[in-house]
Amino acid sequence: MNDTTGHATTGTVIVTGGAGFIGSALVRRLVAQGAPRVVSVDALSYAGDTARLAAVGGEPRHRFVELDVRDQAALAQLFAREQPVTIYHLAAETHVDRSIDGPEAFVQANTVGTMRLLEAARGFYAAADDVHRAAFRFVDVSTDEVYGALGDDGAFTEESPFDPRSPYSASKAAADHMASAYFHTFGLPVMITHASNNYGPFQFPEKLIPLALTRALAGASVPLYGDGSNVRDWLHVDDHADALIRVAQRGTPGEVYLVGGGNERSNRDLLNILLGALNDLAPGRVDYRDLITLVTDRPGHDFRYAVDSSKIERELDWRPSVPFATGIKATVSWYLANKEWTDRIVDGRYRLERLGTGPWERQA
Repeated sequence: MNDTTGHATTGTVIVTGGAGFIGSALVRRLVAQGAPRVVSVDALSYAGDTARLAAVGGEPRHRFVELDVRDQAALAQLFAREQPVTIYHLAAETHVDRSIDGPEAFVQANTVGTMRLLEAARGFYAAADDVHRAAFRFVDVSTDEVYGALGDDGAFTEESPFDPRSPYSASKAAADHMASAYFHTFGLPVMITHASNNYGPFQFPEKLIPLALTRALAGASVPLYGDGSNVRDWLHVDDHADALIRVAQRGTPGEVYLVGGGNERSNRDLLNILLGALNDLAPGRVDYRDLITLVTDRPGHDFRYAVDSSKIERELDWRPSVPFATGIKATVSWYLANKEWTDRIVDGRYRLERLGTGPWERQA
C-alpha cells in the first residue's frame, strides 16, 4: 500500500552510495518527503562522506550502514533485517580520469558490485510474500556516458545503442546489462535510469564545477581540456533525485528512463558562466575567468552528450524544475559558504591534481 507521495507505508527504502554526491541528495529528498524509513548504505571510499548526511543525522527515520555492495552475504543480512520495499542503487566509482588510471577498480565496484547487489535482491525478492513482491522495486542508476558520443546534433534516447568509450562507462554499461538480465531472467522488478551530468552542493572536488571553483578561489589555474568545445547537458542534483523517486513510484519494471536537464553547454561556456557567477558573489583582485587555461585533452574524451527526456516527462510527469542560472548561482553560493568542507577534502583525500594522464600542462 502507498501513501499520497507514492512511498510504501511499511518497509524501508535502501539507497546504496548514500554518502555520495547524488545518493545523499536522494536520501535528503526522501526523508524530507516523508519516506517512512531510509537506510543509507556506503562503503565510504575516498569520495564517500557522511557529512553529506548531517541534515538527516538526527532523524529517527534514517539510518546509515557502512557496507560494500560487493559483500553479498552482508547485503542479504541487511535485506532480511530491513525488509526493503525499494532499492535505489547509486554506489559506484564515477570519475572517468580515475578509471583511466585504474580500470579494475571500476569493474569491481560498478560491475561486480551491481551483480552482487542484484543477486542479494533476487534472493530477498524470491522469499518475500506476494504483497511485498508486488510493491518491491529496484532502481539501477546509470549514466548517459554508456551511449558513447554524439556529433553536433541529435540526442540519446532509450533506444540508443551502448557504445562506451572509457573504462568508467564500460563498467557501467556492463552493470546495466546485468540489471536488465535480472529483470528478463529472474523477473526482478528492475528499472534503469541514465542521467546527464549532475551539479549542485557536496560534489567531490575532482569534478569540473567544484574543481574550477576551488582552484579559482585559491588563485590557481582552472584547467579546460582540449579547446573547450566538448558539450555536456547539466542537471541539478535535486532534480535528478526527484526523477529517481518518480521512477520508483510510477515507473514500469523492465523499462529504461533517460533524465536530462535540457541545459547543453560547452565546457568553455560552462566555466565562463560559473566563474562569472563567482566574480559576482566573491569578487577578487582578478577576473576569475582569466584563470581558465587550456590543457592537453584526456584520452577518449567524448565530444558531446545530450539526453532526450521526453519519455519520463510523458509517462511519469517529471520535468526539471531548477533553472540553470539559478542552480549555478546557488551552487557557487553553497561552495562559498561551505569552504571548510572542500578544504578538509583537499587537505586529506585529493590535492586538486589531474588524474588520468599525469600533470596538467598548458596546451601548446
